[in-house]
Amino acid sequence: MTLFARLKADAAPQWADYTCHDFVGQLASGSLPLESFRHYLVQDYLFLIQFARAYALGVYKSQSVADMRQSLEGVKAILDVELDLHLELCGTWGMDRSAIETAPEDTPTMAYTRFVLDAGMAGDLLDLQAALAPCVIGYAEIGARLAGEGKDDDSNPYQRWIREYAGEAYQGLAKDFIAWMDATADQVMTEQRYPRVLSLFEKACRLESDFWQMGLNAKS
Repeated sequence: MTLFARLKADAAPQWADYTCHDFVGQLASGSLPLESFRHYLVQDYLFLIQFARAYALGVYKSQSVADMRQSLEGVKAILDVELDLHLELCGTWGMDRSAIETAPEDTPTMAYTRFVLDAGMAGDLLDLQAALAPCVIGYAEIGARLAGEGKDDDSNPYQRWIREYAGEAYQGLAKDFIAWMDATADQVMTEQRYPRVLSLFEKACRLESDFWQMGLNAKS
């Protein structure tokens, strides 16, 4: 069993609340209000900027060149791929880069990003990975599930989002992250330490749920 599989099993309620949130269900059916999706996209763009910084922190926390390269790949994936996806989607509603990057951070965005950065600053690479894992791997699981359920069709206004996270490139990134976290755990994990790693993972799942809810609340 991978460390991620163990964490997912032990945090099953938090994982289910996150990956099966009503926001995801409405996104899958195409019934999510556009204003909810727009607010989510802008906040997720701001979130990813901080997430890139967290991966950059991973470079500093790494004990090997291989780990440094893995962290760097995370930075590049965000800056070269995911941010462009958000700009593309926001552009369909007439929002340009300047409007997005100068938007104010919502409270759930600040809470989540600062949690991840603090986990990395206060702990080591494994602590940082545990805080990053729900986002990195959860989006891959959600994307694959929605595509597998046939939700990826041209009638869904959110098909571009689903295809991105169900796609081979992102699925590979998530698999690589699972293997990377396992390799780190092989070096530093002990049973005495596991509860702390699990706590970080659970908190990140709850913050992911709060992030979805922020999007739903924007419709009003």
